[in-house]
Amino acid sequence: MRRETMLIDGLWVGSGSSATLDIDDPATGEIIATAPAATAQDLERAMAAAERGFIEWRRTVAWDRSEKLRQAARNIVADREIIASLLTEEQGKPLAQARAEVDTCVEQFEWFADEARRIYGRTVDATHRDLRIEVRREPIGPVAAFTPWNFPIMLAARKMAPALAAGCSIILTPAIEAPSACLAMVRAIQRAEFPAGVVNAVTGDPALISETLIGSGRIRKVSLTGSIRVGKLLMKLAADSMTNVSMELGGHGPVIVWDDVDVEAVARLSARTKFRNAGQVCVSPTRFYVRSSVIDEFTRAFLAETASIRVGDGRHAETAMGPLASTRRLDEVDRLVHDAVETHGAALAAGGRRIRSIGTGHYYEPTVLLDVPDAAPIMSTEPFGPVAMIAAVESLDEAITRANATPYGLAAYVFTRDVERIRKASENVEAGMVGVNNYLVSTAVAPFSGVKASGIGAENGTEAMDSYTTAKTVVVGVT
Repeated sequence: MRRETMLIDGLWVGSGSSATLDIDDPATGEIIATAPAATAQDLERAMAAAERGFIEWRRTVAWDRSEKLRQAARNIVADREIIASLLTEEQGKPLAQARAEVDTCVEQFEWFADEARRIYGRTVDATHRDLRIEVRREPIGPVAAFTPWNFPIMLAARKMAPALAAGCSIILTPAIEAPSACLAMVRAIQRAEFPAGVVNAVTGDPALISETLIGSGRIRKVSLTGSIRVGKLLMKLAADSMTNVSMELGGHGPVIVWDDVDVEAVARLSARTKFRNAGQVCVSPTRFYVRSSVIDEFTRAFLAETASIRVGDGRHAETAMGPLASTRRLDEVDRLVHDAVETHGAALAAGGRRIRSIGTGHYYEPTVLLDVPDAAPIMSTEPFGPVAMIAAVESLDEAITRANATPYGLAAYVFTRDVERIRKASENVEAGMVGVNNYLVSTAVAPFSGVKASGIGAENGTEAMDSYTTAKTVVVGVT
């Protein structure tokens, strides 16, 4: 059985108490590895290391920081197969998708290697002739980053790369359900020879780690990708120490499909996108609002594509959708689907059951629901699984109203060829990102952000650097 270790102050170590937590294979349910359960003393050492590392790293020339990030990217490329295989083993996604996730990590480090050299201040004209005003962007300080299990390495890279580019040190907490691939990526990053204490990674009880790190007052920035519930808890902790936060807290992606597109092509693309990573994607398209005149055509094509999706162990080449990541996720998806059908009268067009024929893993059928009432919890609670809801709409105004009828506002999608309809939908749908005639809203070069309960601040793009730096105003009197 594999035994993982943590990175603290440049050394790979176990827990000070020797306590561990089990990691299971979602395809089989078997325990495949253990990870250290960090103690309060371990976390204290990590914070002390991050503080020391920050002092050195912030003074490192931006061009040197850039080269370290670029070397980290090269190291991740070299370890691509190792990281991807661990990711499939512990998280369940098909190996092709795991490799693609590794590639997004490379993209993050390459993009922010360039951004490290582009942290610009400015000069400001003063109100008096004998004053000179300069605004500098300086690294905010040690960062605590918390990442989820659905994209364990990509979401870690999305936090690590800009933090390191800005000159911050970081303590990363991978999701305890799937830490191995993330720790393998951290090993590749550390081989770029960052100074001791600049990069740290700890595992263990999320409550202990968050309360200890954030409650210490020594962490100056918290970055979380997770649920609204966890986001609120961490914000309360951060408020006590006035710690800066950025949070991406999930979504419930609405999709508006009009009658002037290739309906069958859009439907098939939508189904393939919906069931990627078993629907465990924060920007996953989930609620499909389709013009009533083409809903039958859309539904037929969507169901046909859904039926073609091969579910199985992600290590098998023919698998298009792997298991859900945990028994807890499996139970929650099943509960929401049964509630929609049995309590609220939704029509079950496909799926709706656990798959027991494959084995003992956390498998669930790709599921399609029709005519789900807006009052059903699944229409306002992120299902985070392989479930799609299709509904007819008569007007664009109705589609926009229903699209906005959740607490979420992360990603939304519009499929139409009409310029005015694109303008109206993109301006009025409440979302941080809008995909028009495509689902590709996540990229290192543009901000990834939400509105309403979906988050605070932005990751990716030049905007990501803002939350890892502070503005310092220097006013100089001259004679």
